[in-house]
Amino acid sequence: MQIQINTDNHIEGNEAMSAHVEAVVENAVRHMKDHLTRVEVHLEDENGGKTGIEDKRCLMEARLRSHQPVAVSHHAGSIHQAVDGAARKLRASLATLFGRLDEHRRHSADGEAGPN
Repeated sequence: MQIQINTDNHIEGNEAMSAHVEAVVENAVRHMKDHLTRVEVHLEDENGGKTGIEDKRCLMEARLRSHQPVAVSHHAGSIHQAVDGAARKLRASLATLFGRLDEHRRHSADGEAGPN
């Protein structure tokens, strides 16, 4: 699984930030990473250089094998908080998706077996 990090002009993308984002993403999707090809992380400061409450945004888009991408976003007062919040949402969204897929497979398998 590849992790791609994109920042806007108002966010300084340095090694420490990249390491933090990668660690948070890897931790959030560790049980599902075999089903993912890539996670794109987009970091934005929506107010530019101005200060503001919850003006930092993190958008995460998980690219899945054989399925449509899953995207989530989170606004917060700092980039680290935005990344953490988006990672929690991504983990929950993927868990829900994979839970539904597993349930669908179980029902399909039960239906194919037929009555004895």
